[in-house]
Amino acid sequence: MLLGKVVYIAGLLLQIVIRYPYRRGRKEQKDRQEQLLLLLLTVGGLLLPLIYIFTNWLAFADYQPLLWLTGAGVLVMAAGLWLFWRSHADLGDNWSDTLAIREDHVLVTQGAYRRIRHPMYSASWLIMIAQALLLANWIAGFGGIVAFGVMYFLRVPKEEQMMQERFGEQYRRYMATTGRVIPKYPVR
Repeated sequence: MLLGKVVYIAGLLLQIVIRYPYRRGRKEQKDRQEQLLLLLLTVGGLLLPLIYIFTNWLAFADYQPLLWLTGAGVLVMAAGLWLFWRSHADLGDNWSDTLAIREDHVLVTQGAYRRIRHPMYSASWLIMIAQALLLANWIAGFGGIVAFGVMYFLRVPKEEQMMQERFGEQYRRYMATTGRVIPKYPVR
């Protein structure tokens, strides 16, 4: 369905626009695993969808799109993009595309980070789910979920360990009051 393809492309472009101001020309060193994970994410979340959209090479894995799934994809993409923007805005100069903490890093616990420790990962999960809902192809649609899932489950434990080492008890208290990717609300 053309609508799903158009919304996917628009979402992809908006992610680039949202992230661009935060890159600020930084070239941070990525280790081998980080490079492989980013390559996998590029294949599943970008290359396969673009091959599906602009060629017929993956047509054997197409399925009949359902309008209500496409509509759900539009809503999930919008929510994911909003959270992607909000988490970048809240992090500001603390954002890094690698697992790195700079000397002037501070622990951000406001805005999107008030109830979720990793709202940028939450946003990415939503965007990958939207990809699956928008692209009526078993390979291109679900490639992002698979690729991001591998990245998420390998990267987040390392990131949380790094944050605990840097911020100690402050981060452990923060962990107790927030959800990793799903908001945690106090029980009353």
